[in-house]
Order: sequence, then structure tokens, then C-alpha cells
Amino acid sequence: MLGRLYKKQNCSAARALEVVGERWSLLILRDALFRGTTRFSDFQRTLGVAPNVLAKRLEGFIAAGILEAGQSQHSEHREYFLTKKGRDLKTVVIALTAWGDRWAAPHGPPVVFKHESCGGHVEQQLQCTTCGETPILTDVVARATNPCPAKRESRTLPATRRREKMEPRSV
Repeated sequence: MLGRLYKKQNCSAARALEVVGERWSLLILRDALFRGTTRFSDFQRTLGVAPNVLAKRLEGFIAAGILEAGQSQHSEHREYFLTKKGRDLKTVVIALTAWGDRWAAPHGPPVVFKHESCGGHVEQQLQCTTCGETPILTDVVARATNPCPAKRESRTLPATRRREKMEPRSV
């Protein structure tokens, strides 16, 4: 079995994967975020996840501060409610869905995200906080801000094929 922790990685993505990177985790969060699912039985019914796996994921989310467990005013059943930390994962699900729509949905997007107030399509964009431009992905680099103690020098992290062309998706 693969380990859950990335102890040798000084990386926020690795830390995030420790919390939400296990199988079923993002689908459970997707249902909580976009379908308003709060009950164990509803997660299990809509996802088809084994009860022991679902229980472990929900308890892990509670321990991580992503969900809080409680009783609804309308039910005797235990329910799971998103915290602010959990709601902040909405952008992650939207970004991952956009990637899936582009690269893994041969018949087109099965779901679109809309702005509830006006009905407009919602999408994420990268923006430079200094100049305000929307950079192309090959112009985005990662620079270490707090290197591991063993690697004190600040350096640019390796980019993936920096000059590789990205083909725009036809919409």
C-alpha cells in the first residue's frame, strides 16, 4: 500500500494531497460543495463508496478541519457540514473539473459551473498580481520561498518543458 504522507516534500501541493488526495476524497467534497450533500447515507447512495471507506474519509475531513459533524435541526442523523476551509476547496474542484472537461470528457463537459446571480458561465483564470496580465502557462514558474533546511539556496524549480506549446481548446 502506498503511504499517505509526503514527509520529504517541502510543497503545499503535497500537503494538500495528504488531506484530499485519497481515492473518493474529491468526489465526496464535490457532492458536499455543489450538491449540498450532508448525510452519510446520501454520500454512500450517490457515490457508491463502501461504508468503511466513506467513514474513514469523513472522519479524516473532520480531523483536518474541512468538515464539522453535527445534528441537523430537521433530522436525528449525524450530518457533515463544510467549514470555511472546506468551502475554499470549491476552486480546486472547479479547476480539476476544467482539466477533466478538456482532457478526459470525450463527449463534452457533463456539468458546467454557473454564476447563480446572473446565470453566466464561471471559469478560473490566472492573473499576475503585479502587472494584471493573464500569463500563458509556459510563463508561470515556481520559485522556492522557504527551502528545505538541506537546500538553503533559493532556486527556480524545474519547469515542465518550458517552451512546450499548449493547444487551446476549441469551445
